[in-house]
Parts: sequence; C-alpha cells; structure tokens
Amino acid sequence: MEVLGYKYTLESEAIQARKECADYYGLPTSPDNITIYWVDYFEAVDNTPVFWYIVFDESVRAILGNPTTFDVDGNSVKK
Repeated sequence: MEVLGYKYTLESEAIQARKECADYYGLPTSPDNITIYWVDYFEAVDNTPVFWYIVFDESVRAILGNPTTFDVDGNSVKK
C-alpha cells in the first residue's frame, strides 16, 4: 500500500514527532483528558527492515514539514 506521510527508521523518532504534534496543539489539555495525542504512529511490521510512520494530515505540515510517499507491505500496528 502506498502511504503519504512521515517515515522513521527508529521508533523513538516517531514518538518524538507525535509528541511535537501534541505539544503544538496543547494536548493533553488536562491530566484526565482522554485525548493525549494529535496523531498516531504505526509500525510497518511486514516490511524489512521494520519502520514506523505517521500518515499525513494537513494539520501537521507546519510541524513535521512536507510528507513523502512510501510503500507499506502487509499489515501495520497502530501504536
């Protein structure tokens, strides 16, 4: 499947990008808020080597920059 988004070779990089998006939007708004993150990231478990990615949304362009297109084989695991 072709994905437009942000690809990371380390899970820690995907976690940091997710945190940057949450911080930009002021999430979570309170300690008991169920919305913690603005975006989710995924693990491309069927790719070799495995990588992590965030699917593009226009709301994150100002934070993460311009997206790229890449292929994801099989299933992905939402993190």
